Amino acid sequence: MTTYVLGIDGGTESLRARVFDLSGRSLGDHAAPYATDFPAPGHAEQDPEAWWAAAGIATRGAIVSSGVDPADIAALACDTTSCTVVALDVAGTPVRPCLLWMDVRGHRQAADVLATGDPALRINGGGAGPVSPEWMLPKALWIKQHQPDVWARAAKVGEYQDFLTLRMTGRWVASLNNMTMRWHYQTRHGGWPDALLAQIDLSDLRDRWPAEFAAPGEVIGPLTREAAVHLGLPQTCQVVQGGADAFIGMIGLGVTQPGDLALITGSSHLQLGVAMRETHAGGVWGTYADCVYPRRHIIEGGQTSTGSVIAWYKRNFAPDTAYEDLNAAASGLPPGAEGLLAVDHFQGNRTPHTDALARGAVTGLTLKHTSAHVYRALIEGICFGTRSIISAFGGAFEARRIVVAGGAVNAPFWLQTHADTLGLPLEVTEQPEAPCLGAAILAAVGAGAYPDIDAGCAAMVRTSRVIVPDMDAHAAYAPIFARYQAAFGALKKLRE
Repeated sequence: MTTYVLGIDGGTESLRARVFDLSGRSLGDHAAPYATDFPAPGHAEQDPEAWWAAAGIATRGAIVSSGVDPADIAALACDTTSCTVVALDVAGTPVRPCLLWMDVRGHRQAADVLATGDPALRINGGGAGPVSPEWMLPKALWIKQHQPDVWARAAKVGEYQDFLTLRMTGRWVASLNNMTMRWHYQTRHGGWPDALLAQIDLSDLRDRWPAEFAAPGEVIGPLTREAAVHLGLPQTCQVVQGGADAFIGMIGLGVTQPGDLALITGSSHLQLGVAMRETHAGGVWGTYADCVYPRRHIIEGGQTSTGSVIAWYKRNFAPDTAYEDLNAAASGLPPGAEGLLAVDHFQGNRTPHTDALARGAVTGLTLKHTSAHVYRALIEGICFGTRSIISAFGGAFEARRIVVAGGAVNAPFWLQTHADTLGLPLEVTEQPEAPCLGAAILAAVGAGAYPDIDAGCAAMVRTSRVIVPDMDAHAAYAPIFARYQAAFGALKKLRE
């Protein structure tokens, strides 16, 4: 009998299931969408029952698409959006819609968390912040303060990840991944953040959080009879712990060793590196110990606006021009776009400045400049933003290998500019759905096909191409990057 595994990716707009063989080859997939409600500015909610319905549709569809006998699927693992907070009653039924990751109604509560100065905040810029209103504690505190009746009925408070685990296995088990990066649990500094919870009058959250937790790759248990029927899988199929989509995507990219970095691109950029040592410094999030891999640290940075900036430019200034033509015109210009400099902070800066009021800019304009110059400057500004984050990681992280996922892998000009500004090669893997593959690797480890995550990655992840930097261009970018670094302070003075 041939063994197969299933990776499930619970995203913002849909849940996707994908069947893999043990070499990492995708055999079939299917996605099922669900709706997001925006009941007020800054609010974003989803119905957890819609996730479970989508899981049944997507899993069954993926199995049919693959042509695999469901009896041969030995294990599954899930990744989901993180900071998507659910409140359930004793029976596991949602008592309100979830607070989706992008929900920022808890901004005052986030400020209250930061004001405690608790040592557990070391992962938030070394205690300097920020604490995002997206995170678990601000959202849970908002529910308690603004919906006390809901809080009274909520016997369980957890994440999207935990809800799927409960529905699949009947067990209320948290992922160590979510706990360490968004719940302030720290494996090497006291465990649960009990003192922090007490300071914000949230000690009763501990009774609602799962009492059990498992690290990515650990087996939680087999499917219940009801879940097996719903998903179209055998009851013998083992459920293996996953975690947050981007972090499990690191596994799907083979980003496992100190100095490896996952550059996840899209409307925003996320930089996730495997650090050489523990550090807690201003301008970065983390490091998170044991967050993805045992005995390793993960460091995190992010750009708020990247692909969204390019989409803004095209929508407003080049609606009838194909991206291929925009990229071709920009690639014919020299580094620096003949004196133009763009700052990418269109929606504020997440890291390294953590300034929500920062704004974008294009400077150096002359009558010589064309739309192609502006487009190139915007691309370069985004790439400089990535470089500034990696620089801010400091001595705890020295980039040796960068693996790219997301929309940029389909844009050669973007990739080359990233490589040139960083002065480092970029790798692109065969499987573009890195979170799904990462979940499948965890499932394979849980099924006993591989002894650990490293071995699973070695067998199931393959590089398809490498983008080599032009070191002459890299040298040309050095003074331009210095101007980019100086621009933040200069622009801040203008708005003060």
